[in-house]
Amino acid sequence: MKLKKISLYQIKLPLVKPYRVSFRTYTDLEPILVEARDEDGNAGWGEAYIPAGSTSETTETGWRFCREHAERFAGKTVTEAKTALDQAVPSAPFAATAMLTAITMLERHPVLKIAEEKRIPLLVPVAATSRHEIGEEVERLLESGYRTFKVKVGWNVEQDLARVAMVQEAAAGRAMLTIDANRGYDREQGCRFAASLDPEGITLFEQPCEADAWEDNAAVARVSKVPLMLDESIRTVADIERAAALEGVGLIKLKLKRIGGIDRALTAARRAQDLGLGICLGDGVATELLCWVEACVGRDFLRRAGDMNGFLKPKTRLLKEPLAFENGSIVLKPGYWPEVDLGVIRSHQLRSEHFASMAVANA
Repeated sequence: MKLKKISLYQIKLPLVKPYRVSFRTYTDLEPILVEARDEDGNAGWGEAYIPAGSTSETTETGWRFCREHAERFAGKTVTEAKTALDQAVPSAPFAATAMLTAITMLERHPVLKIAEEKRIPLLVPVAATSRHEIGEEVERLLESGYRTFKVKVGWNVEQDLARVAMVQEAAAGRAMLTIDANRGYDREQGCRFAASLDPEGITLFEQPCEADAWEDNAAVARVSKVPLMLDESIRTVADIERAAALEGVGLIKLKLKRIGGIDRALTAARRAQDLGLGICLGDGVATELLCWVEACVGRDFLRRAGDMNGFLKPKTRLLKEPLAFENGSIVLKPGYWPEVDLGVIRSHQLRSEHFASMAVANA
């Protein structure tokens, strides 16, 4: 199979409400979308949102990477393109994954084919901050079918602990909690927070310190009242093996755009299982395109609520037939295949470029 045409788009999707994490507050998503087409007109899509402060990559370096490789791969075989992109994953995982996912989808990867209905429960962030508002939000979320809540922390230890306690009180055992610091603490703060938690109803504490601060995260894990999960620290199978050796680290988070696409994610998940680590999967700042891919990848090994909930945050959905969502769960339906709505792209587009094989360009 040859790549006849590769198109790049960057779009801007405003959010229903601001999404606050320790290092920034999101008001919109600005993903790079990659469309790959073969000689028969079939299409595959990939995406990568590269938020400032989340990785050493930037939107501009990601766009430049995709542009250079799209120009290079137009007219080449998918095998040639995938080989080169896989080699580029260590230096540019977000951008390389966007292109790899488009090509893998174009090939109709077996993991993306749904033979029978599967429901993937999702966790949901609790955004409220006051006791009364937290109580109201928790009741709404329970009524909507959610049974796992995520509480963002990483700002002020005492205030964070107080807010976690308010969510625990409001949930009253009707839902489990996960806690996510998004690298917001230093070692001392992380240890103080983790050692002070009331573990009742809390399943994990996610990424207290910076991604490469392994000793700091290890120190927090040793004193934590709940299992620690590493997220931004996990980029390779070697990172998973390193995490498994740390006392108190019980889980790892996989993101396709950080690990390097579908096949690398499947390999990583199998290795984590072999090492006895729990696995969470998903991207809270992705459109339904990538959320669907991650749900497909995770459906056979996820044993807890998925984090692929980014598609619920924008005001506008990207797909012509929206990804099915019922009672707090993604519903993977047999035979479903996503078709991107080009009208949505046109109305939300920031920029685009198109690259065709020489045969097409000269036609």
